[in-house]
Amino acid sequence: MSAILECRSLTKKYASLTALSDINLTLERGRIVGLLGPNGSGKTTLIKIINGLLVPTSGTLTIRGMNPGPETKGIVSYLPEKMCLPEWMKVSEIISLYEDFYEDFDKDKAYEMLGKLQLDATKRLKTLSKGTKEKIQLILVMSRKAQLYCLDEPIGGVDPAARDYILNTIITNYNEDATVLISTHLISDIENVLDEVIFIKEGSITLHSDVDDIRSTQGKSIDTLFREVFKC
Repeated sequence: MSAILECRSLTKKYASLTALSDINLTLERGRIVGLLGPNGSGKTTLIKIINGLLVPTSGTLTIRGMNPGPETKGIVSYLPEKMCLPEWMKVSEIISLYEDFYEDFDKDKAYEMLGKLQLDATKRLKTLSKGTKEKIQLILVMSRKAQLYCLDEPIGGVDPAARDYILNTIITNYNEDATVLISTHLISDIENVLDEVIFIKEGSITLHSDVDDIRSTQGKSIDTLFREVFKC
């Protein structure tokens, strides 16, 4: 199976700060991958480069063999760490906007997920709670038939009950031939849905491994290993 994403000697610097250092990484299709590390480790920088929001200082990152740009935006679905939807719009208007903008957006799926949450599509975003807004943003992202989903801290700002819903939404609504890259530092909440993990520390990848291999060879959970490596 061909790779969906490849990084070769990828480096990103901000003046004297090195956010990513010589990253070499290949992600195959059909996997749910945890990009795991403490705050400031380089997770968001990598995701922003994938989505064409930042440009590498050196090295390369390709998505299905292409540099990030207009063509890759059509196959990558991105959930940013911070809310980015226009607050004055109704939920239904935002759904229509996504339908116009993305050819792979499934409006029926979006409304189906809204219905399961009993969310009113006629409400303006500014009238909704922070947790509800985050659920709506996730619904929009997961309603695309993308090839690569990049989710930056999708469970960071919501309560435990909402986390269960969010994780269930992710695993039941993505294209099984696609790859899901989930950036988080809340390991125990997501490790049961992961196929493989990437540990990133101070801009460098310290581990990239299959989850089952870690459990069988090291005899410990991903959360336990993460705490040992990062001294949490």
